[in-house]
Amino acid sequence: MADPKGFLKVPERELPARRPVSVRLMDWREVYEDQDRTQLRRQAGRCMDCGIPFCHHGCPLGNLIPEWNDLTWRDEGRQAIERLHATNNFPEFTGRLCPAPCESACVLGINQPAVTIKQVEVSIIDQAFQNGWVQPHPPQRLTGKTVAVVGSGPAGLAAAQQLTRAGHTVAVYERDDRIGGLLRYGIPDFKMEKKHLEGRLNQMMAEGTRFRAGIEIGKDISWDDLRARYDAVIVCTGATVPRDLPIPGRDLDGVHFAMEYLVQQNKAGAGDDLLGQITAEGKHVVVLGGGDTGADCIGTAHRQGALSVTNLAIGKQPPSERPETQPWPTTPNLFEVASAHEEGGERVFLASTVEFLSNDAGEVRAVRVAETEYVDGRRVPKAGTEYEIQADLVLLALGFTGAEEESLVDQIGTRFERGTVTRDGDYQSSVPGVFVAGDAGRGQSLIVWAIAEGRAAASAVDRYLEGETELPFPVKPTDRAIAV
Repeated sequence: MADPKGFLKVPERELPARRPVSVRLMDWREVYEDQDRTQLRRQAGRCMDCGIPFCHHGCPLGNLIPEWNDLTWRDEGRQAIERLHATNNFPEFTGRLCPAPCESACVLGINQPAVTIKQVEVSIIDQAFQNGWVQPHPPQRLTGKTVAVVGSGPAGLAAAQQLTRAGHTVAVYERDDRIGGLLRYGIPDFKMEKKHLEGRLNQMMAEGTRFRAGIEIGKDISWDDLRARYDAVIVCTGATVPRDLPIPGRDLDGVHFAMEYLVQQNKAGAGDDLLGQITAEGKHVVVLGGGDTGADCIGTAHRQGALSVTNLAIGKQPPSERPETQPWPTTPNLFEVASAHEEGGERVFLASTVEFLSNDAGEVRAVRVAETEYVDGRRVPKAGTEYEIQADLVLLALGFTGAEEESLVDQIGTRFERGTVTRDGDYQSSVPGVFVAGDAGRGQSLIVWAIAEGRAAASAVDRYLEGETELPFPVKPTDRAIAV
């Protein structure tokens, strides 16, 4: 185990410093500085190696957290990455983008700050890439079976890598011009530089996974044709339908969905020339929605040179401490200050947007807002509390309602329920040979759930094709977050 007295000798959490705000706003690099190895090992040594490590259950991947904490403390990085890769295909993604439910479930968190699991994880994989320890693992034999994976986000990539290593011939289809899904175009570079994605894609290509970018299934190739070409199909298209806000003024110029805005900036960052790019430069920006996507918009707006940024959330400000109604080891809803919030702007809670106001040119000039009150459990604008916030650009970061249905339903008759593709306990849809993994089947969720479902769906597909499988099946489609 790690240092038996580590959690007694080092009771506090230590994380790497964020680069100064004035410096990081001048570029699109990640915000964190490198962590001192001595500090990292000291933090890994806080792991208690408890008899029942609830961190295993807090993470749907079932990561072997005490094991690679111990190996990090012992400075055995090569063995640590082997244990980390045993359950997680892409720790360079989860270590940067996951909100770390494992830390909420950490046993040490009962009476001390939890172990810095997420930081240890990302440090292990970064060291592995730097030292050339991440190598391709091509299959020893080919089965002769073919699989099409539609969508190249974390679920699709995880399924593709597992099935390629099992010996199947796998092609990943992506309608965007580059592979990566939301990892590519939905995540700003200051949260994850794209070199991490490129490094993993290079490994997968060397293993034999084939990538087909710029092809939209249902349009460029019909779903029926895809089924005819491949022995199995996995739908990993995500929950990409954004939640709208149908209030007066919604059609004004300057009111956009958050992903439209973030995708354009990521393309610009990749060197693409964009005509009419949505930009915050010289504008008063209002971001609706208090989640991660909203924070991504805030950080992007600051880097583009916004005059002001206001973030509106309809609900109450979450508490800073774990409430009694969300006990350990559940994941509590806490007030968080992301790196983007440090960089400026104003956060307003209990704010209900009631109207977008127009100037003479048909452009948004302000947002009319009222205080939120709770009536019969509903959040509604409180009469008589309306006021205006100046806005030249409004970004809707209100989440997503589900997967895109039209082509799947019309072409192969896949069934949907509540915005997601229906599936059985083996991730198979109502259409034989067509499987579903990730947000397309579970709804908007965390990256760890997407990777876990991609791994599980790969196991189900391997069994479907071969009659048996040795691939892990970490989660069932019905699994949810840890419950007490």
